[in-house]
Amino acid sequence: MDAIDHKVIGELRHNARANYGDIGDIVGLSASAVKRRVDKMVAEGTIRGFTVLVDPTVEGLAVEAYVELFCQGTVSPNDLRRILSGVPEVIDAGTVSGDADAIVHLRAKDIAALEDALERVRNAPNVNHTKSSIVLSNLIHRPRD
Repeated sequence: MDAIDHKVIGELRHNARANYGDIGDIVGLSASAVKRRVDKMVAEGTIRGFTVLVDPTVEGLAVEAYVELFCQGTVSPNDLRRILSGVPEVIDAGTVSGDADAIVHLRAKDIAALEDALERVRNAPNVNHTKSSIVLSNLIHRPRD
């Protein structure tokens, strides 16, 4: 990837619906040259897809929480992925350094649904306990995927 590819990606991040001519005007290429670059980045897997970001509250997912997950013994990342994949309220998760084994990001329609999702996580094999923090307000969101 060169500097122009990075600029093209930047423009697509800003507006994935922008047409190639508009992007070309900004980065100094023709529309067909931008299309060739985008097609190449898609084929190579640099660009993994195009999406629409919808406000989760519009979809009825008004409650958000971050949960530290503590396991008994050694649990592999693949086992954690399997456990968490079965809970649809989990929207993001990753293993972490420190005391917790993983950080889990959940969204639910209400507190009762969040509590139900937490119980499903807590009841999974090898899960010892969790520590939850409910989001009161979102301050910054920078989608990068």
